[in-house]
Amino acid sequence: MQLPPRTLTVLAGAALLFGAFAGPARAADVLTPLQPSDVKVGGEIGRRIDITVNNNLLVLNADKDFLAPFQKKGQGGGYIGLGKLIDATVRFAAYTHDEKVLALKKHLVQETISAQEADGYIGIMQPASRMWSLWDVHEMHYVAWGLLSDYRFFGEKPSLEAARKIADYIIARWPTMPKNWDAKTGVATHVSVTGLERTLIALAQATGERKYTDFCLKDRALAEWDLPIVIGRRDLIEGHIYAYMCRSLAQLELFRMVPDERLLNPTRRAMDFLTRGDGLAITGGAGQWEIWTDDQDGRGQLGETCATAYQIRVYESLLRLRGDAKMGDLLERTIWNALFAAQSPDGRRIRYYAPTEGPREYHPTDTYCCPCNFRRIVAELPTFVYYRSDGGVAVNLYGPSEAKLALAGGVTVALAQETDYPNSGRVVVRVDPSKAATFPLRLRIPAWCKAAKVSVNGQAAEQPAGGSFLAIHREWKAGDQVTLEMPMDWRLVLGRKRQAGRAAVMRGPLVFCLNPAQNPKVLAPLDGADLGRIQLNPKKIEGPLPDASVRPDGIACRLRGWKSGYGTKPPGDLDLKLTEFADPDGKATYFRLQDYSVGVEDELFAR
Repeated sequence: MQLPPRTLTVLAGAALLFGAFAGPARAADVLTPLQPSDVKVGGEIGRRIDITVNNNLLVLNADKDFLAPFQKKGQGGGYIGLGKLIDATVRFAAYTHDEKVLALKKHLVQETISAQEADGYIGIMQPASRMWSLWDVHEMHYVAWGLLSDYRFFGEKPSLEAARKIADYIIARWPTMPKNWDAKTGVATHVSVTGLERTLIALAQATGERKYTDFCLKDRALAEWDLPIVIGRRDLIEGHIYAYMCRSLAQLELFRMVPDERLLNPTRRAMDFLTRGDGLAITGGAGQWEIWTDDQDGRGQLGETCATAYQIRVYESLLRLRGDAKMGDLLERTIWNALFAAQSPDGRRIRYYAPTEGPREYHPTDTYCCPCNFRRIVAELPTFVYYRSDGGVAVNLYGPSEAKLALAGGVTVALAQETDYPNSGRVVVRVDPSKAATFPLRLRIPAWCKAAKVSVNGQAAEQPAGGSFLAIHREWKAGDQVTLEMPMDWRLVLGRKRQAGRAAVMRGPLVFCLNPAQNPKVLAPLDGADLGRIQLNPKKIEGPLPDASVRPDGIACRLRGWKSGYGTKPPGDLDLKLTEFADPDGKATYFRLQDYSVGVEDELFAR
């Protein structure tokens, strides 16, 4: 009997997977992250972690808003996000070791497991609505993911067993999917169950059981999924960025087990669209109304927070897989602008979208996907700073921080960054091995930096190229220090498509915006569209100047501008102050230039 091509493809993929557990060649990562407990982060990244924990996580009404619906199980539809909350809490607990966070983790996990039924179901639905009411599978498997995190970071076997029972519940009932389920819900299946495959892959890795990855290959055809970029919010919302990037991430993780090049195709397509196809905004945000767009529209529903979180995860996965410094550049740009703009400066509120033009609004509740995914990605930030690399260590993100890791030969090395980055580009990395040892130290040199200088103990080292990792391979001794100097010139970055003919102000990884409240004398009556018609005088940008609009040690700049008119000689009658893009009241990012030739292409998106 001859099997159809699709069946042959799936069986071939399954055969590869079955062999993978026996230990054939796998796609090895170039970089390996440290454990959260091995890193301590200060500066603005550390502050964001702290305020997310203390001013958001620990003030939630977790019993009423998150746990009660799972205990009552009386709903016919809806979504809470309990699993995402558990995942974030577990990671924050592993990083902070804070007694309150540890207690919250224990409470959430215990109450969730207590709500599990004998057949494995953990959810909010009444019996008649289970599995096939929209978002029930999505809710269930994220609970499994959160419990798997508890097992991964704290070794809690009851959490692993509960996660296994959830997965078995889903797999056993999958054949009962109603015909045309996606048409009935109006949502494509891969969007309805966003994240399912990644959870099952993680469960397979934790248990060694092939049935979970077999389900991904056979029932979910993960190796064959190769959806094009769908622009616009059409039927079934197939162009959903969060869902697309989440499934791409699952393929990347499966690729590490089964190095089948087909698994890389959607990620390659998405990255090409984002960086070469005008899919990514200057801040790192993408899309409108959660969906792929490429017109560079900066108003309204730009940059869903869930999409931003999963873009960051894909960049970080590619960084580990290939060691490509551009992925670190994308991480940095997106974190400092789109991600931090998705949170109020005090940490309490979280946004659905973060547009570059016009008003920004906060999400109305603590539940649902964006607030929960924001907490999760902030909890992951400590693991994006330092990596193991070729027997040594790589520094990816800059900011005050410390790390400790064990290397070969019984050597333990302590690292510390002393810097006010991104206020300046000066970073001192202190390297303290427990005994003299030879290993490489890699430093990411951002693409925006064209003339970085590096010295080791005061002696000039090789001049690095922007957009790459500089490797310093030497014998290191206690007290060694590396000084990295990255000049931060102000630059006017040219807009594209709807932003053509205008430019944004940048310095280092930071994008700057105009907040009318900071300029009340001249701008109070103007909205985002009118503000974008202002012309900038590029000859003199004053700064960086101290500004606490976003962070206690934040920066701003001053420059002259004028309203458009017939005159050819710039009057410079507007004295403008621009603040960091994360300013919650920022309303304009792009401005006109009289002479467009003074602008520069964005180094991350240049064709």
